[in-house]
Amino acid sequence: MNMTTKQIANDLFFASAEEFLREGKSVELRVKGFSMRPFLRNGRDVVVLSPVEGVALRKGMVVLFRHRGHHVLHRVRRVDGGSLVIEGDGNYRTIEHATTEDVVAWVSEVRLDGGPRGFAYGSCRWRSRSAVSLTIKALRTVAIDVKRKIKR
Repeated sequence: MNMTTKQIANDLFFASAEEFLREGKSVELRVKGFSMRPFLRNGRDVVVLSPVEGVALRKGMVVLFRHRGHHVLHRVRRVDGGSLVIEGDGNYRTIEHATTEDVVAWVSEVRLDGGPRGFAYGSCRWRSRSAVSLTIKALRTVAIDVKRKIKR
């Protein structure tokens, strides 16, 4: 099958994506941005967004949610009833607060370089890549904090 990629405005894409997700369909999205690196790579990796209806959101999941008028793809750090604390693996001390109603979809699969090679949520590969990404985040955060203290 010959597939072509077409770029469209974010608002049009996400409106259509939300409609497909409400119908119970999955949506593929090529990652844009660096806030989830190294877990997800800008312009290379593709995520499979699955409907959130009936899914229990858990720490470690990567979700697409509405935040301040934008759609953001970040990792759930904490679930407290209907409230979520969410942050990007590549962000320094930036967190978002959301509700479960703000979540549009969850990432059920990551396809490396947009190809057939990938890994599913909860798989050994997902857990190991997440651990590496979060370890790098922690080390980077400590290094930045130390550097800032030294500058003072």
